[in-house]
Amino acid sequence: MIQLHTKSFYLLLVLTVHTLASIGQVKQDSTSTAPFFKDGQAQIVSAFQDAKKWIRHDLWVETSFDTDGDGKLDRMHVSVTRPYQTENKELKLPVIYETSPYYAGVANDIDGIMWDVKHELRTKPPKPRVHPNVVRTGKRPIISNTLIGQWVPRGFIVVHSSSPGTGLSQGSPTVGGINESLAPRAVIEWLSGKNNGYTTPDGDEKINAFWSSGNVGMTGTSYNGTLPIAAATTGVAGLKAIIPVAPNTSYYHYYRSNGLVRSPGGYLGEDVDVLYDFIHSGAEDKRAYNNKTYRDGEIAKGIDRESGDYNSFWSGRDYLNAMKNFKAALLMAHGFNDWNVMPEHSYRIYNEARAKGLPVQIYYHQGGHGGEPPFEMMNKWFTRFLFNIENGVEKDPKSWIVRENDKQNNPTSYADYPNPAATDVKFYLGKGGNAAGTLQLVKPTTKDTEVFVDDVSFSAKDLAIAKQSENRLLYLSPVLTQDLHLSGIARVSVKLASNKSAANFSVWLVALPWSADKKAKITDNIITRGWADPQNYKSITKGTPLKPGKFYDLKFDLQPDDQIIPAGKQIGLMILSSDKEFTLWPKAGTEITIDLNGTSITLPVVGGKESFLKATE
Repeated sequence: MIQLHTKSFYLLLVLTVHTLASIGQVKQDSTSTAPFFKDGQAQIVSAFQDAKKWIRHDLWVETSFDTDGDGKLDRMHVSVTRPYQTENKELKLPVIYETSPYYAGVANDIDGIMWDVKHELRTKPPKPRVHPNVVRTGKRPIISNTLIGQWVPRGFIVVHSSSPGTGLSQGSPTVGGINESLAPRAVIEWLSGKNNGYTTPDGDEKINAFWSSGNVGMTGTSYNGTLPIAAATTGVAGLKAIIPVAPNTSYYHYYRSNGLVRSPGGYLGEDVDVLYDFIHSGAEDKRAYNNKTYRDGEIAKGIDRESGDYNSFWSGRDYLNAMKNFKAALLMAHGFNDWNVMPEHSYRIYNEARAKGLPVQIYYHQGGHGGEPPFEMMNKWFTRFLFNIENGVEKDPKSWIVRENDKQNNPTSYADYPNPAATDVKFYLGKGGNAAGTLQLVKPTTKDTEVFVDDVSFSAKDLAIAKQSENRLLYLSPVLTQDLHLSGIARVSVKLASNKSAANFSVWLVALPWSADKKAKITDNIITRGWADPQNYKSITKGTPLKPGKFYDLKFDLQPDDQIIPAGKQIGLMILSSDKEFTLWPKAGTEITIDLNGTSITLPVVGGKESFLKATE
């Protein structure tokens, strides 16, 4: 059994390094084994660079739950990579920790794994889907090699763990269930001194993290970015800072929109149970129990693909509802054109952490899924909160936005997000939407209605390009004579009627004319998007069948954005029903009528109405 030793030497070392670093006098030499800082960032220590001398070992950390039904607390498989100098029990270093359900592989044969989307709304899918069997991959004992090349030479220890029910971690996946929050919590508690580490998955020999300072930071992308937020909601004391990249912060917002069954971009027909099957790489002899209890039990009863309504199942998988104990410093990163995990996911958590008075920064780029902040930003963040180096990061601007033509490592700083200079400007619709109506500041004085017919065989892109279409409505601003900066969340308020009891409803905000150039950036055409179920016009918790011909007032937000629309473009509000890339595919023919007098869109314009008027002179 490895025991913790006295902290006196280490405390003296840290105090000395901290003091010198704060006044910029730390110097490195060939024999130095102390962390080294410059310009508020941890620097490479030559003594920590030799990867052949790094100590790498596997162990298991016991959690507080039993999700695989074997009567024993589940243990998580953990791997550690640390400089060999930490073996002397005098040098303790902070930890950067990543946890994932993906390390041991995912389902390879995915034919039929998705739900069939070709059916009428508010009805059961026409056929069951296929349940694949994941074959575990990867050499043991190493879980992952991510992060170590960047951080170990700079004086951090890197730890990885497989999520419950994946790889060599015990338990079951739950895709957002409480065990996915408690599993990393248990690992962080172990890294902070708790005696819950073991040398084997089932044995009694314990092992302590004597080399850890007890300060832990987490990072990761996508699902791996979700789990740091899950851990932080537990309030675990050792978790000092997190850098989630493109995290899913609510499974409802990932698989639904305002009451509507909606797929994440690129994964048509995916849902919580599909993701469960995709990642379930844990012990084969536990899978039958796990499948019955979670996939075919809790998840099947909760997802409700018929109504799309928000319920207790979704509420329990929404991390915004669990922010009470959240206290980690938060650097959030996301892409404004991430149509897989959409940009609202990061903003909603950032906004709440900011309201709690926590140290926060948000980094947005103009690309798609993934995209870390510049390494210098991450280094400064972890140096401040894991090494306690006073580098002034809390005084830096809160918002960092990569502008349209800039590289992702060159963001522009702003005081906050949304841009504090942005104010809401309301736009109304002028008739002619089957060709191109107007997007105007003045509310129409006549009472006009316009009709379009749902037909999912047309893509939204094709509808945006079409000069005339009965399958969408399009309303255009005047041609911009100057660039116009939008920053924040657009909101749609629409008065509509349907000839059927259920209908998809989709909105695209586009920049026209559409650029078909192969070199065109996504920001050249798409500004933002949103989806809603008209049946949920009152609440996302309960939809009400529409009475054909009756008008309803539907309001919802589009995805957050920060984009400069260039001169020469027109801002276009496109209204359609089924969105081929995201929604269910009912048969064509549903007619939707829009009351132009009762419909508007509010755009967050930097400089407000005055800027819009100036840009359209």
